[in-house]
Amino acid sequence: MESLSEKECVDTDTKDNIFYSAIKRIMDIVLSSLGIIVLSPLLLIVAIAIKLESRGPIVFVQERVGMKGKRFKMYKFRSMVPDAEEMKKNLEKCNEMSGPMFKMKEDPRVTRIGRFIRKTSIDELPQFLNVIKGEMSIVGPRPSLPKEVDQFEPWMLERLEVKPGITCIWQVSGRNDVSFKKWMEMDINYVHRKSIALDIKLILKTFLLLFGDKHAR
Repeated sequence: MESLSEKECVDTDTKDNIFYSAIKRIMDIVLSSLGIIVLSPLLLIVAIAIKLESRGPIVFVQERVGMKGKRFKMYKFRSMVPDAEEMKKNLEKCNEMSGPMFKMKEDPRVTRIGRFIRKTSIDELPQFLNVIKGEMSIVGPRPSLPKEVDQFEPWMLERLEVKPGITCIWQVSGRNDVSFKKWMEMDINYVHRKSIALDIKLILKTFLLLFGDKHAR
């Protein structure tokens, strides 16, 4: 049997990528829409709780870097006090994450309701809107801040070849207990292995976060 020519291999890969992208987009729209509808009572309760506990907006909006380096506004339920960004300057020395990311286990900026919604990843649910808008996907590397991407090593930029996601391999594999370099390696691994089967597997694993994840901060 004759082997496929180089052109035929390229054509096959292109068709596979188009099929994967189409199915993934359909999944993103359907699951995000269902998520917003089904979880709307929970979203309303969380919104009220955030507003009652402290002044400031219910949803935190922050610029992040998406696919191919395109920037967009990412949504999250606000889990910190309103002046969190200003307070961060005095907490840099307490950073527990290697690399350009900032993570702190007992972050004094986090509110009481903030601890709960972070523990359960409920704070990420507004990103269903980012998914519907096409800026994010349900599954993909977590979107980074522009200043973080500026400090990436060249090989880490490959994670920008796909849309950022609400959940990813890192999200279900230890999260903040994973080193920055290992985190980036997980993202690159996803880019190389991406498939509908892998996406479904990661989505199912993410449901466990609703029952509390000891690694979440």
